[in-house]
Amino acid sequence: MTTRLTRLSATLSLCALCAAPAFSAEPLTVTVHRLTLETAERIAQGAIKTCRAKGLQVSATVVDRNGIVQATLRDTLAPPVSLAISRQKAYTAAMFGIKGTAMGPQAASPLALLGDGLAFTAGSVPIEAGGRMYGAVGVSGAPDGKVDEECAQAGLDAVLPDLDMQ
Repeated sequence: MTTRLTRLSATLSLCALCAAPAFSAEPLTVTVHRLTLETAERIAQGAIKTCRAKGLQVSATVVDRNGIVQATLRDTLAPPVSLAISRQKAYTAAMFGIKGTAMGPQAASPLALLGDGLAFTAGSVPIEAGGRMYGAVGVSGAPDGKVDEECAQAGLDAVLPDLDMQ
């Protein structure tokens, strides 16, 4: 009888050890919050409308937190080169999590030469709400990057109250 109890105890201990990872306190996956396509389009459209109201034709790109394009719009007369530049601005803001106007130190570092597809210049804002990083929006086509950034911020502001409530 004692041998049976010892075997049973050993078997139960082994089962408990095998099951331990399944009951770990640390999660085995992460949840990543993403913008819907409609939200990304609203941000890009809001940026373009704001620049249009200033008499400017621009392009706007929204990227996710990994820098992958979710939405890109080019206004009717915006220069074609503004498409690529708006993407680079958005990508850079997403990678560094800061506005284009705050990227002075990075622009003066070796990153400016090493980073393919980076644009350390004004004209982008990260999309953050409710303590979550969603991505970034970049705008290009205005004569001054600060104006691009104002339009990018306006596009984000069009959805920010809704994102904060998520």
